[in-house]
Amino acid sequence: MMEVTVGECLRQQAMTFKDQEAAVYSSLGIRWTYEEFWDLTAKAAKGLIAMGIEKGDHIAVWATNVPEWLILQFASARAGAVLVTVNTNYQSAELEYLLKQSDSKAIFFIESFRDTSYKTIIDGIRKDLKRFPKLKHFVALDFHNSVYSSWEEMLESGNRIEDSELEQIEMSLSCDEVINMQYTSGTTGFPKGVMLTHRNIVNNARQIAAAMNLTNEDTLCIPVPFFHCFGCVLGVLAAVSVGAKMVPLVQFDPLEVLETVEVEKCTALHGVPTMFIAELNHPRFADFDLSSLRTGIMAGSPCPVEVMKKVISDMGMNEVTIAYGQTEASPVITQTTTTDTLERKVETVGKKHPQVEVKIVDPSTGNEVPPNSQGELCTRGYHVMKGYYNMPEATAEAIDDGGWLHTGDLATMDEEGYIRITGRLKDMIIRGGENVYPREIEEFLYSHPAVMDVQVIGVPDEKFGERVAACIKLKENMKLTKEELVSYCRGKISRHKIPEHILFVENYPMTASGKIQKYKLREQAVHSFSEGQKV
Repeated sequence: MMEVTVGECLRQQAMTFKDQEAAVYSSLGIRWTYEEFWDLTAKAAKGLIAMGIEKGDHIAVWATNVPEWLILQFASARAGAVLVTVNTNYQSAELEYLLKQSDSKAIFFIESFRDTSYKTIIDGIRKDLKRFPKLKHFVALDFHNSVYSSWEEMLESGNRIEDSELEQIEMSLSCDEVINMQYTSGTTGFPKGVMLTHRNIVNNARQIAAAMNLTNEDTLCIPVPFFHCFGCVLGVLAAVSVGAKMVPLVQFDPLEVLETVEVEKCTALHGVPTMFIAELNHPRFADFDLSSLRTGIMAGSPCPVEVMKKVISDMGMNEVTIAYGQTEASPVITQTTTTDTLERKVETVGKKHPQVEVKIVDPSTGNEVPPNSQGELCTRGYHVMKGYYNMPEATAEAIDDGGWLHTGDLATMDEEGYIRITGRLKDMIIRGGENVYPREIEEFLYSHPAVMDVQVIGVPDEKFGERVAACIKLKENMKLTKEELVSYCRGKISRHKIPEHILFVENYPMTASGKIQKYKLREQAVHSFSEGQKV
């Protein structure tokens, strides 16, 4: 177990690998060595102190993977401030909720993202500050006006802070202190602020890197968002924990991923399955030399077998790993290794990390179940969050008296310790008394040659309680009818598992981290069905 803070983790690499590149933004022409990056985080940390940010204060960052976000991740940790990460897809009501619920003292933000003007939303908040008693500071990261402080002004203000003042604060920090607050993505409802400590995320990052065989000789492409644990822990912190080179993308674009991997000769690439699907299906995929790729992580949702096969065969990622976990667990609980077989990588989520406990329990009794029996996955160890911010009841519901975090995920564990995720307690479809697990049906439907992606959900039904619905994205230039798909299923999967409603979709409702929001998909399907369409 490493007893170091986030800042100390970076300092060690800055001393060991000072002339090696730490962070590269190809499209922006930025190339920072570890020594340069360390110095930049010091300037920003002193800027925070000059602004009046004190140890324990909460600061929110609402931005894509811009370089300032990367600097803030370590600058806030060095200054002892708690970094509150804001989902880039948030709109005004969601941001207002987060700023109030998190007691944020400052917000750092970009001008806009996609069709959302962050500036307009912040302008509205600033005009009604009485509703946000803790919020004092607004810092614009990529634009200048007379209303908001700029990033450059904040850095400049740090010049009046002595190095010794920052060092004194750093020496006072404890590994047990909360340093990061991530709001759960909201795939199942309202966000909660997950409190993570230095110990939580530094050690989890190191274990993640070890499972990937990531070293200081690797170059990791990070197209997943920083606001999510996938970006800031599995990506940024895992790389820093071993002195690897980070190559972030400001925002995900499949073509830019392919270009970046080729230009920077990236050896590792992260992504959720939908990202890898977009890259593999890009019209120009064959134009790029991806031969440098070796490892990486696919996580966030179950990996379809066919996608994994292509990631290995067409992208050359023979040592790609699967990681499973949740924000409340810092976030990785289990991971495959670089040497696991293809079957292990698609049928399981690997074994538990070292220094982590896992058990599978009967949800109704709490008793452990035998090997290969389904139950709820629970975990205990250094990686479990401190709790949900200002939500003691929700915390008590998630973490029991024995310190076990109840994930809400259904799983089995075999005699060798390999774990299969079979669904979520809340995702399980109960059709006429039969338990139906969406993952099983999804895996079967992926085998149809016209299907690019599929999500199976339950829709309400008066007679059976729920019926099985499949929301399907077809491959480009492919056609498929509902009748043809049902015919494909007959005789191959049980009658009660065959989708009774089928909806062909262009896109799925997603969180900014690439997770499909099944509860929104369910709402859309129910709406379509209620309007008389066969879903």
